[in-house]
Amino acid sequence: MKLKSPAYIAQHIRRVLKDGGSAPHAEETQRFFKEKVATRGWRTAELRKVAQRFRRVLLAEHGPDYLLAVADQLFRGSIIEEKAMAVELLAASAPHCGEAEFCLFESWLERVGNWAEHDGLVHTLIGPMMLAYPPRAACTAAWANSSNLWMRRAAAVALIRGVRQGLFAAETARVTSLLLDDQDLMVQKGLGWLLREAAKYQREAAVDLLLRIRFVAPRLVLRTACETLPPADRARLLNPARAAAARG
Repeated sequence: MKLKSPAYIAQHIRRVLKDGGSAPHAEETQRFFKEKVATRGWRTAELRKVAQRFRRVLLAEHGPDYLLAVADQLFRGSIIEEKAMAVELLAASAPHCGEAEFCLFESWLERVGNWAEHDGLVHTLIGPMMLAYPPRAACTAAWANSSNLWMRRAAAVALIRGVRQGLFAAETARVTSLLLDDQDLMVQKGLGWLLREAAKYQREAAVDLLLRIRFVAPRLVLRTACETLPPADRARLLNPARAAAARG
């Protein structure tokens, strides 16, 4: 029997996603986005179960290169669940992928259309690959200087997995300095997320960094970064004049 192409399998998966979606849930999903998004209305847990079944079959019958090719076809789609399926097909493999795969996933950033597609790709695939091989984090400086807002957001979000393991303090400081003047809210939210995780897992270094940027950082970035800090640290960072007065 002739081997079906990855494009054929991807098209089959698209039909499964279309037939199994929920119109009411698609309407509910829209409220999380300012822009209009194309969605089939799948819940994450159900999509993940279907992805795991496809992954097992495709790996058993055709191997990892074929699975990657199917995912690459899916991430070319315009539907959120198609890109989410691509990510879920590869999630378990990400820490073991090599440089060719890392370059491919980096190219997928050009196909991202909203924060959900971005965060699935970066937090589930690219982040674990940086954690598995920390020198990959060096590319975040170039991403932070990109004209593509999703690459700039990726410069911050991709470091989060490593930050939670005590890594990337220097990269966090560098990316913060490069993104500090960014006016895009998606980028500011990504940077705030990174700094919040740094404050949770590397508090001393994070507070020192936040003290250095507190007068120039966008308020959104600073407030997000301080969410999990103790009240005294939050006051020192968000209301420095009041904190100084309280100390007398």
